[in-house]
Amino acid sequence: MFSELTRERFRRFRTIRRAWWSFLILAGAFVLSLFSEFIANDKPLLLRYHGELFVPAVRFYPETNFGLPHATEPDYLALNQDSVFKEAGGWMLFPIIHWGPYRAHLDLAGNPPHRPSREHWLGTDNTARDVLSRLLYGFRLCMSFALVISFLSALLGILIGGLQGYLGGLMDLLGQRFIEIWSALPFLYVVILLGAIYGRSFALLVFVVAIFEWIGLSYYLRGEFYRLKNLAYVKAARALGISETRIFFRHILPNALTPVLTVLPFSLIAGISTLTSLDFLGFGLQPPSPSWGELLRQGLENLHAPWLAITATLAVFITLMLATFVGEGVREAFDPKSDARVE
Repeated sequence: MFSELTRERFRRFRTIRRAWWSFLILAGAFVLSLFSEFIANDKPLLLRYHGELFVPAVRFYPETNFGLPHATEPDYLALNQDSVFKEAGGWMLFPIIHWGPYRAHLDLAGNPPHRPSREHWLGTDNTARDVLSRLLYGFRLCMSFALVISFLSALLGILIGGLQGYLGGLMDLLGQRFIEIWSALPFLYVVILLGAIYGRSFALLVFVVAIFEWIGLSYYLRGEFYRLKNLAYVKAARALGISETRIFFRHILPNALTPVLTVLPFSLIAGISTLTSLDFLGFGLQPPSPSWGELLRQGLENLHAPWLAITATLAVFITLMLATFVGEGVREAFDPKSDARVE
């Protein structure tokens, strides 16, 4: 499936220990975050009542299933302390962190934010929500956002930059003028305007960021297609009567993907930074979405609660540092000078 050169580049990447271990840590943390509901949740993983098993972490159950009068979802933490529930042989198995990211613990003594304690390891925020739980869910949100942005920007960059480089002429001229005009639009104003009209949402932010993020990558792809389309193997493919579409996707594109792979980790960094910055400024996701940017803003507004700023800053710093190590490793492994040394 992969050429010998590509396999050699991946082997080279694995020998760069800092980049390889950073990739494993970042990828492992993201995979774990996909199962956040089973790590941090105020709903039990398993519940037994009258000999019947329930899985509240993944399914909705009304209170009436547990001897309560309403058809709404029960407060499982309160239900677990109910004497009638216990007399009926009821028991619950909670995740390691039995606090969800949206639950406000207003029963705690004092005013929020609360200091780190045995119950809340990193304390609570300004509405008494568990900080550790919101950091975990916020990591999943940031990584998902950045990965979707990276994929969409790579897709647009390949398509637009590739067409410019492959077709050249008028297509290239018009494409470059369009990119110059488009890149001059004020990104933040576009976010504010569309957010005011359509409301702030994950999908809207993905759309707005993606339509700006592809521009830098398109320049790389344009140059690669310009270079590759004049090589001997492309001319031979044309002489054999192979269609232009097949030449574009099967012969040139696979050999032009090196810039995409080297830029992808840094595109991931840009996506995380963009979402965090927008949330910090108040133009990002709609509250109460778990957000690192929101925690940073709370830390600035509550200087007497340093755990808010410290934990959020460390989370952003460590994630961006690992992604940077991965990006540097990919760039070194896919460096054409290294390929020449191997040959």
